[in-house]
Amino acid sequence: MSPVDVGVSALILTLVLLLIRTPIAAALGVSATLGTFVVFAWRPGTEFSFDAAVRPTMSLLANAPFSFITNFSLATVPLFILMGHLAHEAGFTRNIYEAARLWMGRLRGGVAMASVVGCGGFSAITGSSVACAAAMGRIAVPEMLKFGYAPALATGAVAIGGTLGSLIPPSVLFILYGVFAEQSIGRLFIAAVIPGLVSLLAYLIVIYVWATLRKADAPIPNVSFTWAEKWQAVRSCWGIVFIFVSIIGGIYGGLFTPTEAAGVGATLTLLLGVATRRLNVPAIVSALKESVFQSSMIFLIAVGGKLYVSFIALTGMSANFVEWLTHGGYSLALVMLFIIALYLVLGMFLDSIGIILLTLPIVLPVVEAYNLSLIWFGVVVIKLLEIGLVTPPIGLNVFVIKSIAPKTVQLETIFRGISFFLIAEVFVLAAIVLFPALSLWLPSAM
Repeated sequence: MSPVDVGVSALILTLVLLLIRTPIAAALGVSATLGTFVVFAWRPGTEFSFDAAVRPTMSLLANAPFSFITNFSLATVPLFILMGHLAHEAGFTRNIYEAARLWMGRLRGGVAMASVVGCGGFSAITGSSVACAAAMGRIAVPEMLKFGYAPALATGAVAIGGTLGSLIPPSVLFILYGVFAEQSIGRLFIAAVIPGLVSLLAYLIVIYVWATLRKADAPIPNVSFTWAEKWQAVRSCWGIVFIFVSIIGGIYGGLFTPTEAAGVGATLTLLLGVATRRLNVPAIVSALKESVFQSSMIFLIAVGGKLYVSFIALTGMSANFVEWLTHGGYSLALVMLFIIALYLVLGMFLDSIGIILLTLPIVLPVVEAYNLSLIWFGVVVIKLLEIGLVTPPIGLNVFVIKSIAPKTVQLETIFRGISFFLIAEVFVLAAIVLFPALSLWLPSAM
C-alpha cells in the first residue's frame, strides 16, 4: 500500500470522525497515529510487519508534540487569552459598546451599528470570535429587542460582528496559522488590520441600508444623551485604546515581538484593571481559570494537528497533489476558486481550528507552488473561516447567540438575519483576494 493511499485513507477517516462529532484533537491524533503505523508496517512491495512500525510510530508520538509545545511563539496564545479575559472582567470591552451606543444610538439602526463597533473593540483585545459573540450578545441583543429592533437584525448583527474576533488582531487563529505556516505572526497581525476595518465598514453599511429600507426593523430609540455624557463615554474607553495601540504599535514599530507584545498586553491590562479598581482578586482568579481552560483546549488540538502535519509530510501526499495541479495546467484563478470552495464547505460543518489544522498541510504547498504570498493567503483563510462561523447548518456564532437570546427567537430567524450580511462578505472576500495590497501594504512598511 503506497504512502499516498494511506494519506488519503487517513484524511477520509479524519473527516468521518469529525462529522460524527469526535473531538478535534482525538480525530487528528488518532488518524495520524494509525496512518503513520500503516505507512511503516506496510511498505510498498512488502508484507505487513507489525514490528517494523512500532519504533517509528512511538518516535513520532514522543518527539512531534514535544518539539511543537516548546515553540516559543506559542506562548503568545495563553498570554493574549489572559489579556482578553482580564479586559472582560475589568469591563474595558463594554466601554467601547457604551460609547458607540451613546454617539450612534439616535441614528437609524444606530444601536445595531454600536453593537458591531463594540464587537470590533472587543475583538481588538480578545482574539476570540466565540467569546466576542457571547459577551456582546448578552449586552447588545436584549437592549436592541427592548428598543423594538427586529429579532433578525438584533441577533444577526451581533453574530456577524462576533466574527471580527478571528480577523482583527490579536487573533488566536492567526497565531496558529503563523506557527504551522512558519510565517511572522507580527506581519500577519498587521496584514489583518485593513481587511478587518473593511469588514467592519461593510457590516455598518448593511445595517444602514437594512434600517433605511425597513424602518420598522430598526426604530430610533426615544432617548437622548448630553454632550457631557457622550464625551465621558469616550474618555472611559482610554484603557482599551491604550492597550490596543501599545500592542499593535509596538509590533508595527519593531519595539517588541508578538510574544513580547502578548506579555506587555496582559501586564498592562492587569495593572490598569487594578489601578482603576475594576479588578479584584476573585475577578483575576476567574480570568486565570478561564485562560487555563481555553489555552489547554487549544494546545491539545494543536498537538493533534502537529501529529497530523508530520504524518502528511511522511506520506508525500502534498507533493503529489502539487505535481498533479502543476502538470494539469490549472490556472491560478481555478485553483483559488477550489480552495475558497473547500474552506466554505468545511466551514459549514467543522470548527475553525480543526479546519486550519486539517487543510494547511495540503493547501500551503499548493499556494507556494503558485508563488503566492503566505501572509496574504493567511488573511484570505481567516476571512473564509470567519464566514464559516455564521453559515448554516453549523454556524458556531449563530448557536452561541441562540443560547443567550430569548427563547422566542428561533434559529431560523438568526440565520435569516445573517443572510443579508453574507452578501457583503462576498464583496469583502473578493476585494481581499483580488487586491492583495489590502493585506500586504502595511506589513511591507514595517
